[in-house]
This record gives sequence, structure tokens and C-alpha cells, in this order.
Amino acid sequence: MSTVSNVSKVDQLLARTLGIAEDHVTDDLEYQSIREWDSLGHVSLMVAVEQEYGVEVDNDLTLALRSVADLREFAAGRERGEAPAAASAVEPAARRTVHRGLEGVTFDQTAITRIDGAEGTLEYRGYSIHDLAEHASFEEVAHLLVHGELPDAAALELFRKQLGAARALPAPVLDLARSLAHAHPMEALRTCVSALGAYGPRREPGTDESYAEARETGIALIARIPMIVAAHHAFRSGREPLQPAEDASHAEAFLTVLLGERPSPAAVRFINKGFIVHADHSSNASAFTARVAIGCRAGMTAALTAAVAAFAGSVHGGAAERVVGLIDQVGSPENAEAHVAALQGRGEPVMGFGHRVYRTEDPRVVHLRSTVVELSEERGDTRGLDILDAVADAMRPYGRHGVAANVDLYAGLAYRLLGLPDDLAVPLFVVGRTPGWVAQALEQQSNNVLIRPLLAYTGPRGRTYRKADER
Repeated sequence: MSTVSNVSKVDQLLARTLGIAEDHVTDDLEYQSIREWDSLGHVSLMVAVEQEYGVEVDNDLTLALRSVADLREFAAGRERGEAPAAASAVEPAARRTVHRGLEGVTFDQTAITRIDGAEGTLEYRGYSIHDLAEHASFEEVAHLLVHGELPDAAALELFRKQLGAARALPAPVLDLARSLAHAHPMEALRTCVSALGAYGPRREPGTDESYAEARETGIALIARIPMIVAAHHAFRSGREPLQPAEDASHAEAFLTVLLGERPSPAAVRFINKGFIVHADHSSNASAFTARVAIGCRAGMTAALTAAVAAFAGSVHGGAAERVVGLIDQVGSPENAEAHVAALQGRGEPVMGFGHRVYRTEDPRVVHLRSTVVELSEERGDTRGLDILDAVADAMRPYGRHGVAANVDLYAGLAYRLLGLPDDLAVPLFVVGRTPGWVAQALEQQSNNVLIRPLLAYTGPRGRTYRKADER
């Protein structure tokens, strides 16, 4: 039998065992890359290989035959009469590289967001953040992330109606937000998002949320998360949440409830743009957390609850709240250079600068700064803007080494200019990020795999248990 026919034979075997079309069997197909080739599918495939080739597939060979390319090479080797050399293909545990924080590890493929950290590029499904921030509405961008394409006029109108219809919070969730008026907005948000799970569609025990159900729930969460943030702020401000107009845009509806009055056009433009630039950022910690949860088939509400919890951390979304304090610490533009020098001298970071991905200025910064300029001029108060610009000037020498302004620098000031307390900086970031989390969770669910990395054990071994009085 020729090598060509043997390769064809293994392709047929793989297609038949996994239940996929033979033309889908290509070199880039591998274990866990499609739902059919999951753990159970891989076991079935190894059994089929044993039966077809008359070999015993041990653990090492099971680990080695994890792609079409591996299987084709195995088949070609059998044609040449070679014994499987799988053991040498498996890296011994002692030599495994530990990637702390999963630094540099690509764990999956995505069609949602492209980031080029060296060039400072950010695209949502192929569209530049600059085009979207300057020309699109939040609703268009949310549709793009969730459905994969920018909507035409009819689809956009339908999506707006879906968001409007889903805004109303269940009465018990509103009561919960009221009872948490004393809590930090992120604590209240995480708790109330989790509570929403109790008021969604009921499923029979043991059944999973379908893709269509997850998408419907995700769209509802895009509408409801801003209402939780706004209602909680209203309650702690001693007022009842207003009911926004049915035809209000997403940004206008949110600000109406948050501020307790109709917002200015400049405020609506800022919130719309802010939500767009925050909408997604590939595999950041909170998006990864959402993917882990949805990978466990926990459901969309659970995935977003987990994402909110991760985002609250001080080195993730929580950094946005800390940046606002920079204005107070510096005090005046004239102090910026000395303040930066003092922080650098103590080895402390300057909040609002540096990013895990970008090695140049974060492409989102220019859009947030432009709206801060507009809000500052509208309110006749440029002090905060002048201070942040002076800090940015003082930080320019560090920008050549990858420590440039990030998305947090100007966002908090904009919230202050809207008359909002500093502790709303992170929840407002969450409102914008929700469509990205939904899109990430849906993409994970569409070709799901349980995310299960390993840990390199370094602790003691072979210890013997002794009773407490013998220890």
C-alpha cells in the first residue's frame, strides 16, 4: 500500500470515527480544535487506530497522536514498517516549561479582536477602533461583536428594540440593589448580576444552555448590567431610578438613570465612545475567566458573573479607579515632572501608563482624551486635563521603552466631569466591556473545550500520615 493511500486511509478513519466530513480532515485539524474531537472523541479515535493498525496505543502514543499531521505521519511510518516512537515525542514533566501567568501562551483561536501591541493596533472583527470610535454607535459595535457583522438599518433597529425590551430589571434584583446601597458599586454589581441567573429561563436538571439561549441571555445582560450600575447609584444617592424613554439610545438610557436627569449631548457622545473603546480586548483576564466558566458549561450569566469578579481586581479593571487619584496627587501641571521622578525613584508605577500588551500608546487613549477635552471645555474646567497632559509629557521618555499612556488615563477624569464619584470608574468600564465578554463566551461555546491547564508540582512527596497526637 502506498503512503498516499495509507494517508487517505487514516483520513477516512478519522472522519468516520469523529463523524465529520472527510474534506474537513486537514493538517491544521487537531485534538480539541473542534467539538467532535473532544476527550471522548480522542479515546474513540485511539481505539479505532488500535483496531485498524493492530497496535497497542499506550498513554504516550495517545498524547503524541493529537493532530491530523501526527496521525498521517504515524500512518506513513506504519507503511514504512516503523514502530511508533511516541515516547520520545512526549516532553518529560521535568523538562516542561512553566509559563507564569500564561505569558506568551496562545490557548485558542479567535475571530473577534485583533491586537498588535508593537504597532498599537486594535480591531474588532477587522474594523479599526479608530473608525468605530469616531463613526459608530455602541449598539452597532455590540451587534458586531455578538453577531459577527455590523447591522444594516433593519437589523440595527431590531437590536435596539431587543436591548430596550430587556432593560427592565426583575423587582427582586432591584430590591437587592437597594439593599446594597452601602456597598462598593462593583460589589453590588457582581452580586446583582449573579442574582439575574435566578430569573432567566428554567432548564431541566442536567441540560445545558444552548448557543441560541446563551446569545439571548447575553443580549439581555448587555441591556441590564448598565441598569444595575445606574440603579445602585440612584439608590445610594437617595433617589429612585428614572425610567428612560423607550427610544433612547443605550448611552442616553444609561446616563438618564445614572444621573437622574436628561444628559447633555456631550455626555452622551463621551459615554457612547467610551463604551466602544472598552467593548473588547481579546484574552484579558476577565475574558479568559468568562471563557473558563462557559467552557465548564456554567451558562452565560455565570460566565459574566465570573468576569465581573475578575475585573474588579486592582491590577485589572480596578486600576481605572486608582488612576483618578493621580490628579489629586499631582495637584498642578507644574508638579507633574517632579511627581513622576519621585515615583520612578521609589520604583513605583505611574498609574495610567504601561500595558501588558501594548508597547506603544494604547490606541484607545486618543478617543477618550478628545471627549475629555470636549467635556472640560463644556464645563469650563480644564485643570484635570492640564494635569494629566503634563504627566503624559513627563512620561514621554519612558514611552520609548514601552511604558506609554493606557486606556485608564483619561477615563476617570471624564467621569468626574460628569459629576460622578471615582468609585464608578470600574463599573462604567464593565458596562462597555459586557458585549466583548458575551462575544468571547459565545465563541468559546461555539467550539467548546474544557480549559484545563497544568501546574508543575514542587511540593514534598511520599509523606506518611500520623495521628494528631503523634505529630
